Amino acid sequence: MNRDDYVLSIVIPCYNEKDNIEAIVRKVLASPVAKKEIIVVNDCSTDGTEQVLQEVIKPLVSKVVEHGENQGKGAALRTGFAAATGDIVIVQDADLEYDPDEYPRVIEPILSGKYEVSYGSRFLNQKARGYFANRVANKFLTAVFNLFAGTKLTDMETCYKAFRREVIQGITITENRFGFEPEITGKLVKAGYAIQEVPISYYPRTVAEGKKIGIRDGIRALYCIVKFAR
Repeated sequence: MNRDDYVLSIVIPCYNEKDNIEAIVRKVLASPVAKKEIIVVNDCSTDGTEQVLQEVIKPLVSKVVEHGENQGKGAALRTGFAAATGDIVIVQDADLEYDPDEYPRVIEPILSGKYEVSYGSRFLNQKARGYFANRVANKFLTAVFNLFAGTKLTDMETCYKAFRREVIQGITITENRFGFEPEITGKLVKAGYAIQEVPISYYPRTVAEGKKIGIRDGIRALYCIVKFAR
């Protein structure tokens, strides 16, 4: 891959992000990547997000895809990955927890030709941020994943996952909600792909600000680790 002539497909799953979606899209547009394909997947939002997407966002991005019913983050990503046409695909949550200015850092291992998958880790060389319980849960899930998969990851649950397009489009995703994280990571490892982690910044939001992951998702993640990582 020519590091000076590639297209980065940014897939943004979106559910009830009326207050954040324009800000994150503008940050993505301003990110230091020359050629971008921005794909927003609206997972049947009910808070007015659809109106913002149609009136403000649609002229700014490559594609806006609408789900007729709410299916979950994994389903939205499945739709977005299928629509991607760029050389590299990266996941971008619709909130403001992750900084698009760090795309070059996250995709550098892929551009170098040494890796086909790269994760941005919130826990490599980072000061602890966010709810203590969430940090513990994320590290616990990653540790359990490592135990089953024989890996040494520090942040399996990170949003910033980047792949060569043919890699992610070659994997079937079945989980509709947050079970996507252990599913895709487990399937990548089983397929023989080495995952390179790089440190990233992280600006966690609170439950009051719209954080959606709960206990049920953690339990499902454990189930998916057992199912996909061993």
